Amino acid sequence: MPMHIPHPLRCGALPRRLALAALLSLALAGTAMAQGLPIARPDEVGLSPQRLSRIGDWLRAEVAAKRVPGAVVMVMRGGKLAYVETVGQRDPASAAPMKTDDLFRIYSMTKPIVSVAAMMLVEEGKLLLEAPVARYIPAFANVKVGVEKTDAQGQKSLELVAPRRPMTVQDLMRHTSGLTYGFFGEGLVKKAYQEAHISASGGVSNAEFAERIAKMPLAFQPGSTWDYSNATDVLGRVIEVASGQSLYQHLKARLFDPLGMVDTSFYVPEPARQARIAEPWPDDRSIGVNAPVFDPRQVMAMESGGGGLISTAPDYARFLQMLRNGGQLDGKRFLSPATLAYMTTDHLNPAVVKTPLYLPGPGYGFGLGFAVRTAAGEAAYPSSPGEYYWGGAGGTYMWVDPAQDLTVVFMMQSPKQRVPYRSLLRNMVYGAITDLRVPAPR
Repeated sequence: MPMHIPHPLRCGALPRRLALAALLSLALAGTAMAQGLPIARPDEVGLSPQRLSRIGDWLRAEVAAKRVPGAVVMVMRGGKLAYVETVGQRDPASAAPMKTDDLFRIYSMTKPIVSVAAMMLVEEGKLLLEAPVARYIPAFANVKVGVEKTDAQGQKSLELVAPRRPMTVQDLMRHTSGLTYGFFGEGLVKKAYQEAHISASGGVSNAEFAERIAKMPLAFQPGSTWDYSNATDVLGRVIEVASGQSLYQHLKARLFDPLGMVDTSFYVPEPARQARIAEPWPDDRSIGVNAPVFDPRQVMAMESGGGGLISTAPDYARFLQMLRNGGQLDGKRFLSPATLAYMTTDHLNPAVVKTPLYLPGPGYGFGLGFAVRTAAGEAAYPSSPGEYYWGGAGGTYMWVDPAQDLTVVFMMQSPKQRVPYRSLLRNMVYGAITDLRVPAPR
């Protein structure tokens, strides 16, 4: 059933607040029952129905202006689903309306899932955070660091030096490995990545990709610098080695099946499911230079731990609900709350250099798979210290605010709008809070 809430409402003598709450509960019921998510009226969990309705108004206006084809939003508070909005079309080439369970390329929202899977192996004694990556992928034993040198004529060259310490599994998870992406920023190492076509979208397996990237120079000394990178793709290969399974087999057995994430996978070969794939506008099909959005219908050898998953808003909501519950859902324990608290703590000490394109942003550090808010101020939008988030290049976004007991999933396919929409959505969600669960930090 479509998750559209009529606006404005014509409800006779019913007060507008109660009418909104009643209709919203009806809209939530189909999604919640299908996914096993408890539901609540917004006003029962300290959210204003009228103010939440602004989110739908805004998104419908964006659809009408042809900035995005469609979107799905889910807001949970107190562990209950309190707001769902589905607007627009699944695919601009089709008249089919967007549905709550449509499939989205979640790109880097894959990283938190893979990081959780890695920490589950850590808890089982199958993986060590302080262990050199070379323990699991021997090719990394010979990795070198590329240091730029400039001669008297101003010509730059790359000198290869030994790392001061080995790259560790923890480095992979907090983006201090020295690895990089070739398309963020400049430098001779990044140029070398581009020339070598180092990309997780290539037609190689996870094992072959790890071998290839291990031959590339590091852009920084391990542990010295936060730089967004292919590190989580390498972590995916580490998981394969530690578990003895392919990355997808492992994620499916340990997370997707037990969590009821029935629509989360790396590829969508089934025609029936292919009909549910959300698509961007034709002029919005690139996540960067020479990087068109990938086609999930085409099964390839690589299962990108850094950005390859397809998922739905309800599936991802179940993953976040498990995190909100301290690592458990429906009576199943996935992580210890102590491990989760450790993951969502800032792992960047003051000596770590942050590259100019520091994606977590002001007021945030970085944990193991998530950006983590460290200050109530600094960031240009509200949330609480301890809140953690991440997003995807295709337009998806999520965050969990433990202090406010607030969890949000946002799904769309629009690379152009992926950054502008995030602050707008946050401002509207926090603007709908009517009871502050803890005093706002000064």
